Amino acid sequence: MRRGTLTFPDRDTVAREQARASSSVAAPGSGPAGLGDPRTEFTFLLPRGYVDDAGTVHRDGVMRLATARDELVPLRDDRVRENPAYLTVVLLARVITRIGTITDVHAGVVEDLFATDLAFLQDLYRRVNTEGHTRAAVTCPSCNHTFAVDVAGGRLGES
Repeated sequence: MRRGTLTFPDRDTVAREQARASSSVAAPGSGPAGLGDPRTEFTFLLPRGYVDDAGTVHRDGVMRLATARDELVPLRDDRVRENPAYLTVVLLARVITRIGTITDVHAGVVEDLFATDLAFLQDLYRRVNTEGHTRAAVTCPSCNHTFAVDVAGGRLGES
């Protein structure tokens, strides 16, 4: 096996690259969700909504991109060890930063979501963490026109 020498860029090169990268990165949540968009937070609208103890329905929310830690830490959770299906609840509780006015989103909140909303959030999680956006390509069955729809939510029956 041939050994080579490692070369590292000088400080000026690193500084130029950092400056170039930081000037081209948009703030989280800014601008439209496009391919290559560096956003790390995605807004959504739940199909049904979370109903709190006071009876208030919370539908709009924010989910951030998952980190490796977000996917690893729940594996050590006793609830997940006892019931692997609970992984979804713990994982979503880690990445959802807000539902309506609720900013303390924990496993208990996710447990109380309607099944429709849980399925919606699972799909959203998969989309933003594998594809990096909330759009889906669709084709009109009548005219075969292809276009994109945002699946982050809207009124019931809409995308």
